[in-house]
Amino acid sequence: MASYKENRTAQIRLVSSHDEVYEPCDDSFALVDALLADRSNLLEHCPTMCMEIGCGSGYVITSLALILGRERGGVNYIATDINPNAVKVTRETLDAHGVDAELILTDIASGLENRLAGLVDVMVVNPPYVPTPEDEVGAEGIISSWAGGENGRRVIDRVLPVADHLLSEKGWLYMVTLTANNPSEICLQMKKKGYASKIIIQRSTEEESLHIIKFWRDSDTTVDEEALKQLHYPSFKVSTRQASLIARRCWGYLIGWVHQYV
Repeated sequence: MASYKENRTAQIRLVSSHDEVYEPCDDSFALVDALLADRSNLLEHCPTMCMEIGCGSGYVITSLALILGRERGGVNYIATDINPNAVKVTRETLDAHGVDAELILTDIASGLENRLAGLVDVMVVNPPYVPTPEDEVGAEGIISSWAGGENGRRVIDRVLPVADHLLSEKGWLYMVTLTANNPSEICLQMKKKGYASKIIIQRSTEEESLHIIKFWRDSDTTVDEEALKQLHYPSFKVSTRQASLIARRCWGYLIGWVHQYV
């Protein structure tokens, strides 16, 4: 059996689970692949504070810690989730991989605004982005991990100003978006706040087209315009049943990924 010490990302077999916690799936893998693709830049970036909003199973924050390397001292990790089961599962996943993070049960970053203001060098977010009826947003249990309301933007639009407040002057934000979220509008919105943006990973699956976008403060505020031209698609809504299928669709797809990461 291969040791986790030989891997740069969390191993699926060591990721804990719970019926009410979102499991690693296409979007999780795409986000971690984006971090891997940007690894050399991340290492040169020398972050001292890394944060995940909505840690779920802990797959992403654990992978980020492994990507940066446990031998690099002075890096603090913090992760939040509104789901108490997710906080518990993330702790188990971190422990299974020999890495650590401070875990906080809260909505996005509520209560951390003063403590972390301007201190976060790397933030990763896989938000609830699935377009759903508005009354599903913030529901208890696993539904909260995907229900994004109108155009899937309800939670995303709450996260963006929080990210702007918490990110340091050299802070980077990596965010998962769906085509229906209108990523071009998100990038232009962040441009007005002084952020440049770049699509690190673009990946299509049977059910969705995902974009992992990196944002960073830049007085020149450039936007990846050519890539964004391809992101204008009409919005759509899915039912809770369809969203559930999206959340749990991964088992067949995981086979290839397990071979890659284990």
